[in-house]
Amino acid sequence: MRLAIIPARGGSKRIPRKNIKAFCGKPMIAYSIEAAQKSGCFDKIVVSTDDEEIATLARILGAEVPFMRPKELSDDHTATIPVIAHAITASVHDISDVEAVCCIYATAPFVQAKYIQEAYEKLASTKASYAFSATSFPFPIQRAIRLTKDDRVEMFSPEHFNTRSQDLEEAYHDAGQFYWGTPEAWLEGQVIFAPHSTAVLLPRHLVQDIDTPEDWIRAEFMYKALLLS
Repeated sequence: MRLAIIPARGGSKRIPRKNIKAFCGKPMIAYSIEAAQKSGCFDKIVVSTDDEEIATLARILGAEVPFMRPKELSDDHTATIPVIAHAITASVHDISDVEAVCCIYATAPFVQAKYIQEAYEKLASTKASYAFSATSFPFPIQRAIRLTKDDRVEMFSPEHFNTRSQDLEEAYHDAGQFYWGTPEAWLEGQVIFAPHSTAVLLPRHLVQDIDTPEDWIRAEFMYKALLLS
């Protein structure tokens, strides 16, 4: 069995009701559910939520909500891995039947079925603990600067002041869309960003965190531009 779990709690503060707020014409969570469905990878698509409105909408969109997430896993400080571990045990009677589990964030309107498929194939072929979406930084991180307490500038890596950007190693960051993992990795609480993980690289135009109202506006512009391309 391959399981998709979409965590979607109801208490978003910076963008209220973010998981079900209309994004370019449909509820945000719909994009994640539809990508999971189109991928053909999953025997179950489960939404983990503490919110009845989200649960009702998730069922209408074709996902399962076999439990309501407990309060202790629904606050601002709860990490993703415990939420997924709980969802696995709450959704499946026999863990030995589970081959792989994919966490798909509810606020990932750019997520595409083909990358979910590619990451699953990479998880299986490399025998990694996790396979997740990532993308490259648009600027060399070795030339990053900070502002000091005196409002002055200093480089994080001053030894690279004269290094040409094309000579610097490319760096990548989490794309914040989905995370395939073995059931053992999730249930044991293994960290994701570690040597036992691998990544599927996405083009930068398909990656946008949506944490603030400004992020939301930018994401909608990006999505509308994609529709026109």
